[in-house]
Amino acid sequence: MLGTGLIGTFYTMCLHGQRSRDQVSAIYSRSQERADTFSKQWNIPRTYTDMAAAIRDSETEVVVIGLPNDQHEEAVHLAAGAGKAILCTKPLGRTSAEAHRMLNAVEKAGVFHGYLEDLAYTPKTLKALKAVQNGALGKVLWTRSREAHPGPHSDWFWNPEISGGGAIVDLGCHCIEIGRNYIGKNIRPVEAMCWAATQAKPIDAEDNAIGLIKYENGAISQFEVSWTYRGGMDLRDEVAGTEGNIRTDHFLRTGFEMFTDVGLGGYVAEKAESTTGWLFPVGDEVNELGYVDMFSDMFNALETGQAPMETFYDGYIVNAIMDACYSSAKSKKWEPIVLEDWRGLEGLSDEKTIKEYDENHLLIKEELLPDGRKKVIMRNKLSGIITEKLI
Repeated sequence: MLGTGLIGTFYTMCLHGQRSRDQVSAIYSRSQERADTFSKQWNIPRTYTDMAAAIRDSETEVVVIGLPNDQHEEAVHLAAGAGKAILCTKPLGRTSAEAHRMLNAVEKAGVFHGYLEDLAYTPKTLKALKAVQNGALGKVLWTRSREAHPGPHSDWFWNPEISGGGAIVDLGCHCIEIGRNYIGKNIRPVEAMCWAATQAKPIDAEDNAIGLIKYENGAISQFEVSWTYRGGMDLRDEVAGTEGNIRTDHFLRTGFEMFTDVGLGGYVAEKAESTTGWLFPVGDEVNELGYVDMFSDMFNALETGQAPMETFYDGYIVNAIMDACYSSAKSKKWEPIVLEDWRGLEGLSDEKTIKEYDENHLLIKEELLPDGRKKVIMRNKLSGIITEKLI
């Protein structure tokens, strides 16, 4: 495990608690004191303050990267050179160029690679995704993903030179990949429009952003991210298709609410701002945030010689989309998504999903009126005239 911060803690908590046979055997930290504290807390036998030495540890098979964004590429090259399987936290890189170099490194070395995009693995998302893949919503037309909280937990996130940006690169990467999963990873993202601003924090990066991503088949994906949202962490997703829609709420409204005037007596949930008043604890945080299913997928794929649901290639695509979003935020225009390496479908068209009402008409809408009658709105195939009919 490279890193002993919040993400390293969540990862270790999950690994030591789910399949029972996966154990963190070595830990790397820049601080020996922090490494010692972490190893004692999680019963990890070996500690390192030298990253290369930690990666070369002879008793480890998998390197998990939970480091600041500017250290991902170095860690990937070291681990690929050592022939180790590599799991890297999000975002893969600070830019698509950086991510593409990492993708090339693991593929050239022939090592297993997984992109640790936990919010694509939340239990609700996986169940919703299965329904979408089974055709429950018809053709997916639109997705919306929102992540908002009071801001990240470590100083380096707030420095765009280290992190690669602000709320977009930190939170937008989640939202973008969730949308890709619903729309279809083999559908090419073609252009992006994004607004981003620094509304409240004394920083050089954006603390709020809203983006739109167009896909080649006509679908559109929307994201909303914020580092200034008060009251905890808001994680919500929506997906709408020609035959239905799904809405999910992953964190603030999960059915566990409590009020206390004296305090909970400890940790409430990630990004919670208070320990008194109305609180929204999370029953099993690592499970609700997707870590359990994410690591199960990664290690099951590793053992069976298959690719996991999220690979470095997915991380590269997400970085390319975020690059376009940052360009759009500056230009105030739709910007193309530049993909040097596209492995999905080509030449798709924006085909409309049209239903016939009868041999002479196309169906626009059916509606049940308050008095119980049914109204049909339709368009004549030949004349194009739109009419309505009461049934």
